Amino acid sequence: MQTKLATINVSTLKGVGPKVAERLAHLSIRNLEDLLFHLPYKYQDRSRIHPISSLRQGEYAQVCGMIETANIVFGKRRSLVCKISDDTGTMEIRLFYFSTAQKKQFITGQFVQCYGQISHSGRSYSMIHPEIKYLHDNPTPQLEEGLKAIYPTTEGLQQKTINAIIQQGLGYLKRAKVTELLPESWLTKLGFPPLAEALLMLHQPPLDVPLTAIENGENLMIKRLAFEELVAQHIALQKAKKQIQRYQAYEVKKINPQLTKFLDTLPFNLTTAQQRVIQEVRVDIQRNYPMMRLVQGDVGSGKTLVAAVNMFDVSGMGFQSALMAPTEILAEQHYKSFVSWFKPFAIEVTLLTSKMPAADKRKALETISTGQSQMVIGTHALFQSQVSFHHLALVVIDEQHRFGVEQRKTLLEKGVSSNQNQIKPHQLIMTATPIPRTLAQTAYADLDLSVIDELPPGRKPITTVVMDEAKRELIIQRVKQNCIQDNRQVYWVCTLIDESEELQCQAAEVTHEQLQAALPELKVGLIHGRMKPQEKQQIMQAFKEQKMHLLVATTVIEVGVDVPNASLMIIENPERLGLSQLHQLRGRVGRGEKESHCVLLYHAPLSKNAKQRLNVMRETNDGFVIAEKDLELRGPGEVLGTRQTGILEYKFADIIRDSEMLPDVYFCADEIMQQSPKIAEALCSRWIKHGDKLSRV
Repeated sequence: MQTKLATINVSTLKGVGPKVAERLAHLSIRNLEDLLFHLPYKYQDRSRIHPISSLRQGEYAQVCGMIETANIVFGKRRSLVCKISDDTGTMEIRLFYFSTAQKKQFITGQFVQCYGQISHSGRSYSMIHPEIKYLHDNPTPQLEEGLKAIYPTTEGLQQKTINAIIQQGLGYLKRAKVTELLPESWLTKLGFPPLAEALLMLHQPPLDVPLTAIENGENLMIKRLAFEELVAQHIALQKAKKQIQRYQAYEVKKINPQLTKFLDTLPFNLTTAQQRVIQEVRVDIQRNYPMMRLVQGDVGSGKTLVAAVNMFDVSGMGFQSALMAPTEILAEQHYKSFVSWFKPFAIEVTLLTSKMPAADKRKALETISTGQSQMVIGTHALFQSQVSFHHLALVVIDEQHRFGVEQRKTLLEKGVSSNQNQIKPHQLIMTATPIPRTLAQTAYADLDLSVIDELPPGRKPITTVVMDEAKRELIIQRVKQNCIQDNRQVYWVCTLIDESEELQCQAAEVTHEQLQAALPELKVGLIHGRMKPQEKQQIMQAFKEQKMHLLVATTVIEVGVDVPNASLMIIENPERLGLSQLHQLRGRVGRGEKESHCVLLYHAPLSKNAKQRLNVMRETNDGFVIAEKDLELRGPGEVLGTRQTGILEYKFADIIRDSEMLPDVYFCADEIMQQSPKIAEALCSRWIKHGDKLSRV
């Protein structure tokens, strides 16, 4: 019987002492199976020499040539420039960091062999800091067999070391067994190779295997691993969902008898989509286990009112609800809305933020702990240890992508009853960033999904234009007209705070000074992320109260207060932002009765991808269309914001690229969970090293 690789500790390998083992553990490598699943992130072809005339911009290549000249050049940066040639042409080697000894090795008439990325330098090609072998007077290059694998590594662990360790691990594949977890029937159905064969090929691909097929995920071996990874993630999220259902929750069985009266007080009618989602939530909170529901809705679709109606039902049963917002500004806006809505119904709404005066905070904490407060609106302050709820039945989290999984878990723990049943609150997660359904069903498989896909009647679409920065003066005059003649307000959004030569982005502080000088008759404000929360709050409040005409801001205003009088937004360097973020920013205008406009002021030249993205913004105001395009152009990690959401960052899978496999993924995962619970556990253990963080409770 063959030994299983998962049972062999990596420290049995030559060169893996305690320090190296510790560094490997940082990469989640503890046994030989872990080691073999640590696959290359790229490959280098050093088996041949490329003629200089065949080089292409951006490609990695290996060349061999004779040194013609080697001189130190003084420009913006001191550099060593060496010109080499072969029978087909010439190119430059450029070093910005070099020693006298290195300079002396570049001898005219001698030969060098270089590997690096090709870039343009004037009229010729160049390599900046390539890997260099000095062949002296021998024109014969030193070639390697096969493709060279380049592995992800960590501090203190060199590429050479990890490569040598993995080569030893590959030797075990012939005499030990890597555990096959996918059912044989699925491997046969999908035409996938055995796991050992896939791992060996990906560590040591033959020269005749197209590198692009591996790098693009089109190779069958990569698809085989991507499939297994997606199956493991789906199982983990389904397990998290079942785990939630083992807890008890307060059952909100009745609709608040005053609901009709409350809805009649509103100056507008609920949309059909709002009514549908309210009912979906209502069905969930009537159950005796915690709801976990994600509500997506475009900017201005009325998500907050949906939450308010369900919180109203909760108060009618004598329970508490809490709404958590990502900023104090937004929390205060919600608080004022809730007070105006529910004051006629004798419902006490309490605000809790970290910047409140001590006396106000003590009073708020008391009303929350006694149950006197039926609705609590707050920020991260709701996480504080001194916060104690009476009967917390529903938690609403606004702009969920701004809170980490652990933060949401901490808030939910606030609702745990002191009795043995561990009662947890229902959780309603809201986002104004529309997530494409394919992505949501895969990445949020532990959540039920609701979509508010309808805007309230009367909302005017925002007209968006794309303009070159060369027309800046024209835009400034438009701002003046908007503020003076039309008595409207304007946002001017910059993507960075500091001046950056490399990114060529206007700094918000510099822009503020320039606009104040160009428009002396206007009151121009400035807000950015480095300001203190209280200072930001004062500025936003002043803008809302029309005490300033023009607000220069960074993307800190992506989520902020409603300013109905603001009808024009200029976004500088929009090519630096994702489509969903641009859509969020644009949603700050268009909240009043008059027509609103957005100007995307780009810095030429634009790449083909940037042109595509900005054209999408010009052509549509539909957040779901924009989200689909954003996903296509930037990938799931960027759209979801994986670092904050706690969603898995895939090693091999790509939800868009592998979307055609998803139906099979779901069927295979369900089959394994039903028929082989131990295999399901093993899959999660192999692929999800921190599976506990997938749970949103």
